[in-house]
Amino acid sequence: MSGERKNLLLTGASRGIGHATVRRFSDAGWNIVTVSREAVPEECKRDPNWSHHITADLAEPADVETVIREAVVALGDGGLDALVNNAGMSPKAPFKERLGTLNGDLAEWRRVFELNFFAPLALARGLAGRLAEAKGAIVNVTSIAGHAVHPFAGSAYSTSKAALSALTREMAAEFAELGVRVNAVAPGEIATQMLSPETEVLLPRIPLHRLGTPEDVAATIFYLCADDAAYITGTEIFVTGGQHLY
Repeated sequence: MSGERKNLLLTGASRGIGHATVRRFSDAGWNIVTVSREAVPEECKRDPNWSHHITADLAEPADVETVIREAVVALGDGGLDALVNNAGMSPKAPFKERLGTLNGDLAEWRRVFELNFFAPLALARGLAGRLAEAKGAIVNVTSIAGHAVHPFAGSAYSTSKAALSALTREMAAEFAELGVRVNAVAPGEIATQMLSPETEVLLPRIPLHRLGTPEDVAATIFYLCADDAAYITGTEIFVTGGQHLY
């Protein structure tokens, strides 16, 4: 990788918010390393800025360690200017009802926390040296569901995102000693494949009267990683169209 351009590592890159975020950073000329369970779509391989992809399941701790090793190799002598922890999962019951505290498989809870909470922690720790070298930024993608009971998001997902919000605060305080900023973006109802078809019923609760787009979230993530946000750390920005107000 060229030392003259900034470097991004983003997880959960294959669709939705992750895919839109890759495009946003690529448009700005960043070098991009991505992680997801799926291979890179063929059309994305033509993006000259998307330099390296790591296929891994971040719910598996062994895969997280592999990602850290491969990312260091991909970065070469360069630092890491931005780590975006976007990968996440929200399992549903067989009949697609909300998985709660009474009906959720505890093994599935642990898998959700491995991906949504422990993977961001492990990646940040494992890449702390490269982040410090670049005086970079970390953005954790949380959720509106981490702040209030959500009609569709299950309890495991919601509590893992609440934990990630708290982790963002703690990381911001500790990583500041390394010159690294840590913030979070909390999306609301974003038009992605993760969205439940029933989400339309929530529109009256959204002051801006529309679903968000992946590009809305990507723009906020990019802002928090860019120089314009150089004095912002320990902040969680709600990208919800105002839904979090109620």
